[in-house]
Amino acid sequence: MFEKKTNVNYTYRKPEFFNYWRFLFQHFVTFFYFLRLKIVYRLEVNGEENFPKDNKYIVAPNHLSTLDPPLMGWVIPRGVAFMAKIELFENPFMRWWLDWLGTFGVNREKLDPSTIKTILSLKKTDWVLGIFPQGTRNTGNKLGKYSSAFASIAKTTKCDIVPVGIIGTDKVKKWMPFSAKITVNIGKPIPYSDNPEETAKIWAEEVCKLANLENEQ
Repeated sequence: MFEKKTNVNYTYRKPEFFNYWRFLFQHFVTFFYFLRLKIVYRLEVNGEENFPKDNKYIVAPNHLSTLDPPLMGWVIPRGVAFMAKIELFENPFMRWWLDWLGTFGVNREKLDPSTIKTILSLKKTDWVLGIFPQGTRNTGNKLGKYSSAFASIAKTTKCDIVPVGIIGTDKVKKWMPFSAKITVNIGKPIPYSDNPEETAKIWAEEVCKLANLENEQ
């Protein structure tokens, strides 16, 4: 079942890929993360009413830990498709796992046309796009570097951006229960605009407020 595949474009997903069965699988997996984080790390979620009722938005949190994607998978009231660096799909088990979680690949050096096609196909489904603008985990009290590519995607897809501030997932110690408190603060949607750089700056300012971070970019 986990044989290595070749010549497969993991950056491209058709609308039918984001189906009900993958939504159930994602919901099932993230539910156990939620239980652990809620009971052991006193998870608190604020601002859930800020998620739009339709799926015309992109969720853009700060990124502290590998716990962030499954955490957001539970918090967001829809199926959420996250991008993952294409290299992860080279591992047979990881490829299967990411596939069933509704994840698709992205070339971090440049945005392929097939990735844009996948993002556009999401609008034909009930799913939403999840992006970590920082691209990689960044701990500490500063937001760090981020790319404005997500704001360009918002412009292309005509989707607003929901900023999310995650606090505490980087403080979790696997063998030390109650070692941290996790808080997720969801901000009000930021309208897409014809100026991605300015939109990205607004996102950074909002996320810094939501996550108690300093903005140095």
